[in-house]
Amino acid sequence: MKLATTTMLIASTCLLLSGCGEEAKPGIDPKVYTDSLFAVMKADRTNYTKLIVQRLGPKGANAIFPVEHWKDVDNGAPLPAQMFRAGAEAVRDLTDEFTYSLQSEWPINKQNAPKTDMEAEGLKFISANPGENFYGEETLGDVTYFTAVYPDVAVAEACVSCHNEHKDTPKTDFKIGDVMGGVVIRVPL
Repeated sequence: MKLATTTMLIASTCLLLSGCGEEAKPGIDPKVYTDSLFAVMKADRTNYTKLIVQRLGPKGANAIFPVEHWKDVDNGAPLPAQMFRAGAEAVRDLTDEFTYSLQSEWPINKQNAPKTDMEAEGLKFISANPGENFYGEETLGDVTYFTAVYPDVAVAEACVSCHNEHKDTPKTDFKIGDVMGGVVIRVPL
């Protein structure tokens, strides 16, 4: 709910600002919109990872601990990717103005693999160009979308060790600061 409220606040502010000038076009540029959404998502994900998951530590260190199958374990807490997915699913249920997902060229969970050519192209681009974002348009069904892909970077040792040591990982050499995947945001045009 916090993510949805923050996102709506940013979107409302951007919409208000876009109509202030005499020559301003109504609405908001899709790049500005997706960049704003990503800023909120990145802040929430980074803070959850650094302030919660990193501090909880491995099983047994604290009363609550992050674990992949957290629902099946007493005192388990969702991993950052699982929190991100929960947010994306909640937003999907609240609005059709945008969707987002966490994906990777090296997904531990196969449902996080790219599903469209644009997603695959964007993930390859952000991996090859650290610190840069990818933007494009794609048509799915009868709808044209502005699709943005942002780098998802390993921000804590917990990210690196979890991915490198996971039994289903296709890549075992991540380091802090590496692009591990991407956040894909899609807005209908």
